[in-house]
Amino acid sequence: MTTKEFENDDASQNSLGQLEANLEKLEELTQRLVKVMGHKREVPSALQGPGQELYMKAATAYMAEMMHNPTKIFEHQIGYWGKTLQHYMEAQQNMLQAGMGEEVAPPAKSKDRRFSDPMWDTHPYFHFLKQQYMLNAEAVDTAVADIEGLDEKEKKRLEYFSRQIVDLMSPTNFLGTNPEALQRAVETEGQSLVDGLENLVRDLEANDGDLVVTLADKDAFQVGENIGTTKGKVVFRNRLFELIQYSPTTDQVHETPLLIFPPWINKFYIMDLKPENSLVKWVVDQGYTLFVVSWVNPDETYADVALDTYIEEGYLEAIDVVKQICGVKKINAVGYCIAGTTLSLTLALMKKRKDNSVKSATLFTTMTDFADQGEFVAFLQDDFVDGIEEEALKTGYLDKFYMARTFSFLRSNDLIYKPAIRSYMMGQTPPAFDLLYWNGDGTNLPAKMAVQYLRDLCQKNRFADGGISVCGETLRLKDVSLPVFAIACETDHIAQWHASYQGVQQMGSKDKTFVLSESGHIAGIINPPSKNKYGHYTNPELGLTYGDWRESAEKNDGSWWPRWEAWLSKQSGKKIPAREPGTDAYPALCDAPGTYVIGQPDARDGAGK
Repeated sequence: MTTKEFENDDASQNSLGQLEANLEKLEELTQRLVKVMGHKREVPSALQGPGQELYMKAATAYMAEMMHNPTKIFEHQIGYWGKTLQHYMEAQQNMLQAGMGEEVAPPAKSKDRRFSDPMWDTHPYFHFLKQQYMLNAEAVDTAVADIEGLDEKEKKRLEYFSRQIVDLMSPTNFLGTNPEALQRAVETEGQSLVDGLENLVRDLEANDGDLVVTLADKDAFQVGENIGTTKGKVVFRNRLFELIQYSPTTDQVHETPLLIFPPWINKFYIMDLKPENSLVKWVVDQGYTLFVVSWVNPDETYADVALDTYIEEGYLEAIDVVKQICGVKKINAVGYCIAGTTLSLTLALMKKRKDNSVKSATLFTTMTDFADQGEFVAFLQDDFVDGIEEEALKTGYLDKFYMARTFSFLRSNDLIYKPAIRSYMMGQTPPAFDLLYWNGDGTNLPAKMAVQYLRDLCQKNRFADGGISVCGETLRLKDVSLPVFAIACETDHIAQWHASYQGVQQMGSKDKTFVLSESGHIAGIINPPSKNKYGHYTNPELGLTYGDWRESAEKNDGSWWPRWEAWLSKQSGKKIPAREPGTDAYPALCDAPGTYVIGQPDARDGAGK
């Protein structure tokens, strides 16, 4: 045997060994897949899609349009057929030229990030698939857009769910029509597919048979170790929250302390990921005594906890404890998202009770007027909310699975399909991305609170329209009368900026500031000045429509944080010696970030001072 023959034989033996190992691995993964799918969570049909009534109304409207205006339908069809035929002929010509060795002029590069791989434009077959998909998507969008006879909410829901189907059917989502995934499978001799299947089975096992794509490497982060590391102490705990007081980094601080209420749909450390982008650290460094609430992750024992409970045992309790620790009569408060909505309810209640404990309020991406449901309109109609109510009342809480899935489908290409392709088709490990790690670290919602929020606020808009009954009082948006600084985000798909603006307009305060940050729900808020990444818009004229406000607003470079701090400092009193966490009456219970945030429910047994 020659040396080359020996080398070829060794290579063949290695490949054969790898193949046998992969086949054995596939058998093991198949068994695990069958096992986990046999114990799959039973998701109510009402939470898997819209009720049949929507489809019936859409079909009826389409047929009525066909009967009364057939010309428009035929024009759409003929236009689609013509484009498809032309596309087919161009594809045939390109393939013929390529087969004869002739150079084929590359088409204009697609702006759709799903088709960023060069082969979608340079390879005749994959280019044909991409272009035909685009034509099909355009035809569906046109057909839906031209349907008449549906009310505005039904039309928006039809547009949303039809777009979900179109996005699902993209050729990028299937192995046989994804050139990048196929190329990787060839390069790795199929190892990428084995790794991808293992990633798929792992995700299914971690979520009781439900397909929830892992967005970030779960082993890369540990709360309190490399994220959520700003120094502080838990100084109070009850069944709903832990109160963290952060250690000062300046010799002096403002006399009036600042208390931040984060949303309880996710965990508070979004504001304290890394030192360089931590809002918590930045606030402390500016010379403030900062407290942050860390909410508990509720289970079935919290079934009867309502918005009233969050206000009485959460907001009012936290405000009172901060006042006692700092020896002051008033504090400043911040609410983020749903916590900003509930802070607004609390402020309206405090006015009714003649309680002046809060000096000023800051609202991050907060909706208080839900007249325009935005992209959530697809999920806020009775068929879906009825399903949520039934599921929550049955289990005692709304599982974080449902909230995570809803938010993901609002950006399905970025939060479902793209990560799934990377993980399951390409066999890649999820990235070590702190923001995506936090995004996957969700919390449950108490049953009564979830239903109350969806029915009374989101659906019936009672806070802005007529009044909502909470804690024995009827609360109205106009009852929020203290100084308010509100920040909304330009591309926010959760709390749309114009809805936030319209809510602030209706508040009774004579001192209102509204700032519009560039970017979205998270990046627009967690926008440190050192990054100089996103700018913001300002306009003191809050009597304008949101369109006119935006049109005449001044564009400012850089983060809104310094602008807010300049406003906050005027609400925060003189400088005094810095306060260390806790007092004799409220001694430190443990180090920040505390026990609730890392999922230690036993800590509730030691609730109290």
